[in-house]
Amino acid sequence: MEAHRVGALALGLASLAVLLIAAVLIVRILAVRRSERTLVRALDARAVQSAALAAAARGPDRADNGAPARSARPRGVKGLLDRFAHAGVRWLDTPVGRQVVAEEDRRLLEQCGFVDTRTRGLFLIARVVGVVVLPLAAGLLAGGHMSGLTYLTLMIMAAAVGFMAPKIYVTRRASRRREGVVEELPMMVDLLRLLQGVGLSLDQSLQVMVSDFRSVLPVLSSELEIAQRQFVAGRTREQSLSRLSSSFNNEDLNSVVRLLVQVDRHGGAVQEPLKQFGDRLRDARRAMLRERIGRLTVKMTGVMILTLLPGLMIVTAGPGVLAVAKSLNSMHR
Repeated sequence: MEAHRVGALALGLASLAVLLIAAVLIVRILAVRRSERTLVRALDARAVQSAALAAAARGPDRADNGAPARSARPRGVKGLLDRFAHAGVRWLDTPVGRQVVAEEDRRLLEQCGFVDTRTRGLFLIARVVGVVVLPLAAGLLAGGHMSGLTYLTLMIMAAAVGFMAPKIYVTRRASRRREGVVEELPMMVDLLRLLQGVGLSLDQSLQVMVSDFRSVLPVLSSELEIAQRQFVAGRTREQSLSRLSSSFNNEDLNSVVRLLVQVDRHGGAVQEPLKQFGDRLRDARRAMLRERIGRLTVKMTGVMILTLLPGLMIVTAGPGVLAVAKSLNSMHR
């Protein structure tokens, strides 16, 4: 019995030691994640602050006496949005905030170009306000017409719609931007090859694409602008472009980003690789257009049967039918 007790005691101590080691590892992992979130938030805030300072430098930011003009405290709608954003940011890292703004929602916000914590806070507040306001409005409108289970069902549906409406908007915007990335990527590769061919550096090429080709590349220019702000704020080129490669889930864009990181790190001529890559993108684009045309032909068959066939039958068989009807009428007479 003593041997069994010693074995059980040893097993219990070993289990306790494993639990303690697991607890220490979990605490360390949570601390690392917390520090990463704090660092990302600080870098985002610094990037937003640098962008605001740059925008202020472009405008009249000094008073008549040469002293810097004090920025007025935001009022009205902007001040209200700022207060809502600050309140949402405080709730982002809580368990409730992580459920309301999940990782999928944060990924969709990044695809929409909303990378700072302020927009995440506004998204959280928008969902909370939708869950509260829309059922109240539905209850006030339908209070005298419904009751019982129907009224409860309406309230639940209104709360669900208020909770999902911001995500539906963000999902549709992200889908449009993903399609825009596919459309703009061949043009971006050609412009990058042209700018690299005239002797500009990588940073100068990206800056020219951001500032001068915004109308040609509306989605990618805004994404490159965010990457440039993050690079100026202190991130490396790989870190600033990693969000661009991971957000849109586009293998061609990932290849371009890897090529840009390699050029920034090791240097070298990239005109020929960019030319080959652009040719491959155009070939893939032609194949995709042929596939779309093939599907469109199949879809148009049903439309032609419903629209053109009746008119064709009237034009071709109409005179014969009229002649037969006229002959039958004359025979009856």
